[in-house]
Amino acid sequence: MAEAVESRTAAKPVARSAGATEPAVADRVHVWPYLVRSEFICSIIVMVILTVWSITINAPLEDPANPTQTPNPSKAPWYFLGLQEMLVYFDPWFAGVVLPSLIIVGLMVIPYIDINPKGNGYYTFKERPFAIATFLFGFSFLWISLIITGVFFRGPGWNLFWPWETWDPHMVIALTNVNLPDWGPFKWMGNPKIAEIEVLGMVLIVVYYSTAVIYYYLKRDTSGAIRQLGPVRYGIVAFLFLTMMGLPLKVFLRLAFNIKYVWVTPWFNI
Repeated sequence: MAEAVESRTAAKPVARSAGATEPAVADRVHVWPYLVRSEFICSIIVMVILTVWSITINAPLEDPANPTQTPNPSKAPWYFLGLQEMLVYFDPWFAGVVLPSLIIVGLMVIPYIDINPKGNGYYTFKERPFAIATFLFGFSFLWISLIITGVFFRGPGWNLFWPWETWDPHMVIALTNVNLPDWGPFKWMGNPKIAEIEVLGMVLIVVYYSTAVIYYYLKRDTSGAIRQLGPVRYGIVAFLFLTMMGLPLKVFLRLAFNIKYVWVTPWFNI
């Protein structure tokens, strides 16, 4: 009896056409040698291209460092200019510690909150629109745009210059940056505080993150993705997503309305 069951399960014919059958073909291959061989060849090609490029193009090296003369502007290496640009819009502890930590932690928790089994081993946008669109927006648009701004548009005094403008080291732009509770339409409220904590900024931050809770209760019965995520994983995804979207929102408030901080407390500023 056991041999009969084993023989039936071992040989399952797959129909190809009318009356024609053949054994099932494996749809997987081993990492070695197929994947490793392809990756090794690609790495060799990239190394050859970079080697030839570095030999034929002169690196834009500057003069030796002079401890008595500080360059203006003083810029970090290009791969850190995104962080340096964020310092314009956020408190140093937030731009230099909190946001980079959230980026690292967010990348680490992806395997634990990603419930979509599709797209493993192959590239697809149709089956993973939210994940791919979020990554493209966060990396290609936000992070790369911050680096480009720091490299090409930040001149002396860390002022913004258009590509056709000359970098004037003597230009000084007087910006009146104010906190949101002290800005224009909100002045009539008198900037209420509780233990030196601005109430308006705190309320706005709470309302901003509360949109995730409201959306969860509105869509949990109709959205299959939200039901599969559950409240804990959905909360993590929503928190990271809203924090990421807070970056372009804060950049817009700073450039358009000269708003420095939204929420000011004696211990931290957001």
